[in-house]
Amino acid sequence: MQLLEERIRREGKIRPGGILKVDNFLNHQIDTALLFEMSKEYLRLFGNEKVTKILTIEASGIALASMTAYLFSVPLVFAKKSKTKNISDEVYAVEIPSFTHGNTNTVVVSKEYLQPGDRVLLIDDFLATGAALVGLKALVEMAGGTVVGAGIAVEKAFQGGGDKLRAEGMRIESLARIASMSDEGEITFC
Repeated sequence: MQLLEERIRREGKIRPGGILKVDNFLNHQIDTALLFEMSKEYLRLFGNEKVTKILTIEASGIALASMTAYLFSVPLVFAKKSKTKNISDEVYAVEIPSFTHGNTNTVVVSKEYLQPGDRVLLIDDFLATGAALVGLKALVEMAGGTVVGAGIAVEKAFQGGGDKLRAEGMRIESLARIASMSDEGEITFC
């Protein structure tokens, strides 16, 4: 998506360790007009998949997933990185390593929000190693649902997660695919 790529070129900041900061428009301060355009693209790409739920993981994918769920007219469910007191003991749970944070989180979704027969579109802001998508897919499958695909804002293709998951049969539509990033701030798109 050219609009997103231009924004990344103009405002994205490369940090050591393969980190791309886009928090001034995508996942901390949010440009809602940009998110609306991105969500419209997901609707164009997945609109014929009979999606019944949108699923993301907290926290930075929630805004994009929320806008997307609104356009699909379906509920948004987000996997929580910790089980709080107000969540029942009836949960699906999976451990997901985080590339950005360098830790592993046990993420949970209440069983009442994912059901057998659900057709789920995964939405997230970044795809690096693919661990989050693997974990979210596992949650959907535990519930007896089907993942129809994944909509990703920014895929760091050089980290291989997207290619691995595509080879395993997952449909992934990334709006910006980065082939490489240099320490000098240069970004090359696929």
